Amino acid sequence: MNSGHRLERTADVLVVGGGPAGLAAAAMLAAAGAGRVEVLERERAAGGVPRHCARGGFGGLTGPAFARRAVRAAVRAGAVLRTGVSATGWAGPLSLVVTAPTGVERITARAVVLATGARERPRSARLVPGSRPAGVLSTGELQQSVELFGLRRERIGRRAVVVGSDPIARHAVRTLRRAGVPVAAVVADRPYGPRLPGPVLRGATVLELVGRGRLSGVLVRGADGRTGLLPCDTVVFTGDWLPDHELARSGGVSLDPATRGPSVDGGLRTLVPGVFAAGNLLRGVEPGTVAAAEGRAAADAVLAHLAGAPWPAPGLTLKAAGALRRLTPGRLHPGGPAPTLLLRPEVRLVRPLLTVRQEGRLLYERRLPALLEPHRSLRHPAVWAPDADAAGGPVVVTLTP
Repeated sequence: MNSGHRLERTADVLVVGGGPAGLAAAAMLAAAGAGRVEVLERERAAGGVPRHCARGGFGGLTGPAFARRAVRAAVRAGAVLRTGVSATGWAGPLSLVVTAPTGVERITARAVVLATGARERPRSARLVPGSRPAGVLSTGELQQSVELFGLRRERIGRRAVVVGSDPIARHAVRTLRRAGVPVAAVVADRPYGPRLPGPVLRGATVLELVGRGRLSGVLVRGADGRTGLLPCDTVVFTGDWLPDHELARSGGVSLDPATRGPSVDGGLRTLVPGVFAAGNLLRGVEPGTVAAAEGRAAADAVLAHLAGAPWPAPGLTLKAAGALRRLTPGRLHPGGPAPTLLLRPEVRLVRPLLTVRQEGRLLYERRLPALLEPHRSLRHPAVWAPDADAAGGPVVVTLTP
């Protein structure tokens, strides 16, 4: 045994991440008798992002209620839930190095489910120039401050600007108002989108953060090209989510170049035998109910794997094209069940044309009778999958106006 590990032990299934996907997978696996199912959650409490989302929209529940129900279901099913524990690296194909309050461990499992979720792109990565004053927050930082720690106006700010075009911007405004912080404006880069509360500057862009020590304002360019300063001492950047893929990447799990999450097939299997991935780790943010459904789908595939089902070949790569920003899953097995794809457009599309081609051959074409928005994914079954050539090249899925 490596002398750097204080404890070495085994589990049947190791789930990394105690959010909606990880908890749903653990509950189903434990209830099905998969053996020791262990969930590792680096935060002090499990439940993921819904824990600090006071709004509704989680299957008829508020975020905290949804998180509590998911935790109860996993524990009652018999899963072992460990909080304040981080998986920091790999010691083998199915062995993880884990840092716990009691020390460093090495846990080897028969299957690993990666459900590490997504995080918001930090201000530094958004390329917004200016100094680094206090008062610059992400949605997650704001929600945790208000919903988990009870901070109010005196600790957050006296006048805020929210940046974003998606529904998350709306939730940020509501959170600020609950904390007693007036919102000067919402700066929305897209000229369209969901209804947002308060003054909304559509098609506007934040050019610079102004202030030293504490934020004093944001320089904004409007849709008409004119610039102006919005005085504020707090700015909240919303949306722009990234898969939290560091652990997956360090374990040799191939990433989808479009989503930057693990490349998976319809069974949520990665290209590493025994390693599965589910939830918002796959592509950034989707609702908690969607992530939970993927956790359950991954559990089905894990149970088959534990029962001795062979690990499939890589299959066909699915590629997004045209106005399609991303799709998951990113791989297909023509001989297997046809998966349901999640399609996310780059821009607003009214009744777009969906086409699927393989090496120039048309597999599918349909005019979608819907309005597609960049902040919402469309579920669409891959009914064309049986017609794909298993020995052929990548399958290109395209959305066009």
